[in-house]
Amino acid sequence: MADVLLADIDGTLVDSNALHAEAWRRAFEHFGIEVGLDAAWRQIGKGADHLIPAFLPERDRERLEPDLKAFRKEIFHRDYMPRIVPFAKARQLLENLTRRGMKIALATSSDPEDLPTYGKIVGMEDLVDEASSSGDAEASKPEPDIFSAALAKAGMKPEQAIVLGDTPWDAQGAGKLGIPVLGLTCGGWRRADLLDAGCQEVWRDPADLLAHIEESILGRPVGRVG
Repeated sequence: MADVLLADIDGTLVDSNALHAEAWRRAFEHFGIEVGLDAAWRQIGKGADHLIPAFLPERDRERLEPDLKAFRKEIFHRDYMPRIVPFAKARQLLENLTRRGMKIALATSSDPEDLPTYGKIVGMEDLVDEASSSGDAEASKPEPDIFSAALAKAGMKPEQAIVLGDTPWDAQGAGKLGIPVLGLTCGGWRRADLLDAGCQEVWRDPADLLAHIEESILGRPVGRVG
């Protein structure tokens, strides 16, 4: 069994991907840029450093990006954050792993100021040992920086870790460090998409993974891959 779980939050522990996508869609619309909800959703899991260039031409970024990010943050906190709920058994899954002796380190592209709120939503404040976010990395997922930061904070090496995430960006980022990835489809991606991106296993949600934990790579020895 691995020594540390590097856990994503949005779409993995909490049901928030659609809310993030709608907030980004509205933000782009506010500045006259039409972005479809599905197109926005497929970028969720990346940080703003990768998401914004997917829709905003480089010639407009210096002029619009600061105000775009500020507006998105304002409406997300006001209109969407209060609607976020945890996925079933999210806390219980983390509890199970801590009883097995695993450390829990959050590894998310979210803003660092959102971490305390997410901790309360899941009820995981007492279970999390370390956390890395967009504030700890030069580049967000699908780059590996956030996972590297989480490992450093936890005092672990890649071969001691497993990543839990819900997007191809989690799998690609962790894969660059050779870390095995457990994928969850509750964030909206298909099983085939996650396997193609490099996930070793794919489960429906935290409850499904918890019910089958002995069958998963969390329940058996794991070595570095890649």
